[in-house]
Order: sequence, then C-alpha cells, then structure tokens
Amino acid sequence: MVAVPHYISPDDYLDLERDNPIRHEYRRGLVYAMVGGTDNHARITINLLSLVNTHLSDSPCRLYNGDVKVNYQDEFYYYPDAFVTCDDRDREDRYVKRYPKLIVEVLSSSTKVFDTGEKFDDYQQLESLEEYVLISQDSQRVECRRQTAAHTWETAIYEVGDQVTLTSIDLQFAIAELYRGLDG
Repeated sequence: MVAVPHYISPDDYLDLERDNPIRHEYRRGLVYAMVGGTDNHARITINLLSLVNTHLSDSPCRLYNGDVKVNYQDEFYYYPDAFVTCDDRDREDRYVKRYPKLIVEVLSSSTKVFDTGEKFDDYQQLESLEEYVLISQDSQRVECRRQTAAHTWETAIYEVGDQVTLTSIDLQFAIAELYRGLDG
C-alpha cells in the first residue's frame, strides 16, 4: 500500500475516484492506490460471491464486490472484496455504502497486516457491522470475527474439512467450496 504523500479532503478523493480508472482507498486524508490481485485471490472471491449471492437470492439484502466502497464519516473509504448490506439507507448512493453487516477480505501478502489490524479497527466503527471475515489465499483458513451482544468481538477459525458459518447472513458451506478451482 503506497500513499499519495499529502492530505486530500474526502470530497476531493471522491472527485478523484469518479474519473480515475485506477481505484484508490482513502484513510484519514491519505489516498492509497489499489494493487492488482492474483488469480487465486480472484477465484476465491468469485467462489464466495457465488455462494453468498445464491443464498441471498430474493432477500432484501444486497451483496457487493470490490467495485463499491464502504465508508464511515470522513475517516475512510475502502473497497472490501465482498460485503453485504440489508439497510435501506444503502440504496440511496450507487457508489458508497455505509451500513454493511458482513465484510469479507481475501488476504494477500501485501495487505494482510493492514486487513487484520488497522482496517479491522476502522471497520469496528461501523455500528451495523456484525461480522468481519478474513480468507487466506495460502491455505484453507477462514477467520470470522463476530460482534457479540456485549459489543465485543469473538473469533472463529475454520480450516481444512470444516463447515464455515457466516452468522450475519445465516449461511453455512464447506470451506472447500471457497478454494475450488485454485491453481497451485
């Protein structure tokens, strides 16, 4: 993640994003160019999107991929690999959503530390967020961080042979489904 080394306002960032073929994330005045992903990253994301999209079918919830931003006030604009929102207020803006209940990131070597640390800290500011899911590319490992009724976070780890449960959207599937069709 490489930041443009000067402060930019949220409005200027949104103007930049609207006309730029390269996607950028925004965090507290700094803009970060998004790097390309691997074929395995893309495959895992497609597998996840397929599972969730089929599950949600006719529900009022909406699934989005990495082309739509999640935002909290003027703090950040991120492009999660996938997220679900069931809040009607998220139908008002075609480019930015503010009330996700599930956010998923497929980890890469260049983003893992940020995704598991500071980005999670940022996402916790979203009152609507119930579950944050981190999917490894290197091994069959899924980490689900879930908000409890006491507003703390618990973590469940799923590995080879396990059934993954996404409690926020009441979905269960074999972990092998996420890793179907990966090369090497």
